[in-house]
Amino acid sequence: MQSFFMFYILISVAFLLPVFAGIGRISQLFFGKIWDGISGKIVSGIMWISLLWTAIAFFVPINFIVEISTLIIGFLGFFYFKLYRNFWDFFTSNFKFFIPIAIIIIFAGSFFPFILDHFGYYVPTIKWISEFGLVKGISNLDLLLGQMSVWHIFQAGFSHFSDPFLRMNTIVLIVYLIYIFEKKSWIHLLFVPVLFLFSQSPSPDLPAIVFSLILLNEILLSNKNISAIFAVSVLIFAIKPTMMWIPILVLLYGIFILKSNLKFIFIGSLVLILFFIKNLWCFGFPVFPVQIADFGLSWKPNPELLKISSQVAVLKTFDMQYSYAEIQNFSVWEHIKNWLFLKGIKSKIHLLFVASFAVFAVFSLMKKKKIIALVFISIFIKSALVLLFSAQYRFFTDVFFVIVFVMLFDKISKQKSILAFSVFAVFFLGFLAFPNLIRKNIPSFRLGQFMTGFQKSQILKPAHFQLNKYKTHQIGNLKFNIVKGYFLSFDTPIPAISPGFLKEYLDAGIFPQKNSENLKDGFRWRKLSDSEKKELQKIMR
Repeated sequence: MQSFFMFYILISVAFLLPVFAGIGRISQLFFGKIWDGISGKIVSGIMWISLLWTAIAFFVPINFIVEISTLIIGFLGFFYFKLYRNFWDFFTSNFKFFIPIAIIIIFAGSFFPFILDHFGYYVPTIKWISEFGLVKGISNLDLLLGQMSVWHIFQAGFSHFSDPFLRMNTIVLIVYLIYIFEKKSWIHLLFVPVLFLFSQSPSPDLPAIVFSLILLNEILLSNKNISAIFAVSVLIFAIKPTMMWIPILVLLYGIFILKSNLKFIFIGSLVLILFFIKNLWCFGFPVFPVQIADFGLSWKPNPELLKISSQVAVLKTFDMQYSYAEIQNFSVWEHIKNWLFLKGIKSKIHLLFVASFAVFAVFSLMKKKKIIALVFISIFIKSALVLLFSAQYRFFTDVFFVIVFVMLFDKISKQKSILAFSVFAVFFLGFLAFPNLIRKNIPSFRLGQFMTGFQKSQILKPAHFQLNKYKTHQIGNLKFNIVKGYFLSFDTPIPAISPGFLKEYLDAGIFPQKNSENLKDGFRWRKLSDSEKKELQKIMR
């Protein structure tokens, strides 16, 4: 990795965009266009690579061989269809504004990752997929790994050669920028700086938000390629299930606006079935972490661990400011009041969410447009379900984007959008570069504690952490690694277990075990003997 030099992310962008476009152009021969332009081909490429690799990952790891094969096919498509002409025309005609904004995006993506899920979930997931593919019952080893987002399968495939620093989200922002300039839909520029915060990690939030906003734009522009749009909307759901509003909206759009028959859901339904099978294989239930549709699979997680997980979700809803027993005794009014008026910044976010939703409800009634009403219905259903299961602000952040987008659609000029982008970019880059200001002024924003600020070295290559300190232990037939000096196992060799799960296993009286000597065959749980409990207690000291 040290051999990569100046402007590494820029090189990855220049390398991968033609590959995505080439594969997207090939896919259009069979499935048609989602929309015209370079961005349409690139998104098609991303979609079909993600789905194909998800299917392949049941059988083989998404390794270097898979990556090189995909790169070759992509480049062949790029040159065979002479897509370089389209790229040249686009970049030469948009050079003045596009290139400076793209450089700012790349600079934002070069900072150190700071989202905790990067270390506890994203990187370990990508390592497992790269080395073994989808592993049956892997949630028995680490419950979080049961998610195995389609986005991490996609990222894993390019993590060997094209993007070993895991900056695919930065590349997606460049794709978003291409779409903005192709469609001349300048309001999207307002959202790009906010998404800087997700560009250093392979967070599913960024592609889910970007692709959903693109689809929302296409719907408002009356795109009639409903089968393709629905398929992409289900892919977004597969990337981030809390984005359920977008397939709901596309379904309603196809039925009530385009008056299409239900044949258009065919490809999207296949995508959804693949998503359910992937979750059943890794987690034991169709949708992580919801325990519905129990098929009695032998590798589903221990009920006690699932109970602990659901309790933690409730605690996080109230920002860990109340005990589980206190929350259980809340009346309906106390639930609402205590959630709205939590201590710290999350209270402000909750109040803003409620106020925004109220304003959008009034806006929808005043506009009296069917499509705006359908958008409102879609995000209302999503918000109701999120509030019912786990009302954490990170699960409804996308609603803010949707409300702002719909209310300001076609109301902001190119000049004003670029000006707003410039102001917001300075703010969010300052947020990333000078985290001490965040820690001082917003102490309740906990992620600020994990931000490192600007480092000169990131000009040459993306900033990333290395720890590589761990100890190896064995209980039963499972030899596993535990990180030393940290609480998350981001670069610990697999199979690794995060220290926090050891206590949960001890409390539940169970421990993961291999199904065979081959880790690909997956994991199950079994009860601990008294001697194994004592051994586990020693490991935890």
